[in-house]
Amino acid sequence: MTNLRTSDFRRNDLLETLLSQLNSDLIPAESQLVLHQQETEHVKFPLILVMGPLRSGTTLLMQWLANTGLVSYPTNLLSRFYQAPIIGAKIQLLLTDPRYNFRDELGEFVQQVEYRSENGKTKGVLAPNEFWYFWRRFLSESGRDVWADNELHESMDSRTMLAELAGIMDVFQKPFAAKGMLFNYNIPFLDSIFTKAIFIQVKRDPVSNAASILEARKRQLGSESEWYSFKIPEYSRLKGLTPISQAAGQLYYINKAVTQGMAAVDDSRKMVVQYEEFCRNPQFFFYTLLEKLQISPDDNPYSGAKQFGVSRIPDQSELEKIENALAEFEGQ
Repeated sequence: MTNLRTSDFRRNDLLETLLSQLNSDLIPAESQLVLHQQETEHVKFPLILVMGPLRSGTTLLMQWLANTGLVSYPTNLLSRFYQAPIIGAKIQLLLTDPRYNFRDELGEFVQQVEYRSENGKTKGVLAPNEFWYFWRRFLSESGRDVWADNELHESMDSRTMLAELAGIMDVFQKPFAAKGMLFNYNIPFLDSIFTKAIFIQVKRDPVSNAASILEARKRQLGSESEWYSFKIPEYSRLKGLTPISQAAGQLYYINKAVTQGMAAVDDSRKMVVQYEEFCRNPQFFFYTLLEKLQISPDDNPYSGAKQFGVSRIPDQSELEKIENALAEFEGQ
């Protein structure tokens, strides 16, 4: 996948090497923090996991969550400490929290998250990051995207993962919100290991969503024909289809898996965000989230954006082709 990326999306090999060395150096100290967290086994704040298909508005939602001030989240800075996230959280607090900004020595780090991104990639020290390197650390085979729940139960080091997430929240003293879309097909597993978790399912108009998938393929990989994002369990049956049918099927199966997984989650631990409705009235979802977090709205009035612009709607010729492709899957 890396070799197929257009130049703007290719990895920086020098950076990858430095980050690998830095994280290796920090592992001994991080291990002591993890051990302490495991001994206490106390999780004070809930984890918020954003689920749903690619190109559905999950990055916008994460940027909005970041700007509410309600949550901590994986920033572009924190994500670089993927093997030592508790230490990374403390470094971020030191560099970016105004409370520790002595005479504006590090004032350039203090910034608001901007509402801009490119294929989920954001810019800025405190902008949300997808945090995939962190999540993939706990999978027993690198590069593999599809896992059954029983495999994760048997092979994932859930205890260390839980301790590190709890440690991050202890540093920031806030819930931690992150994309969990690598595990769209494993919501029952996630629900079973996280005692405090809120799942947010993001949905978008399927025609616009599929069109955005095709657009992202061209932008990041140079062609609509190349597969973009995680390989889902249905990949083998989709890979021989036309690009439009692939995108429609990819979207259909992910939405189906997330909806089925969310059905098993208690109502108190889940909410659904329809992208178009969110763009029209983000304040409504703010107060819905406060209710899920059991936070008083009287102490947390909404001060965020009043609305957002909805991303482009496909032209008529493209719309009809996508509608037809979606109808084929929905009729199965």
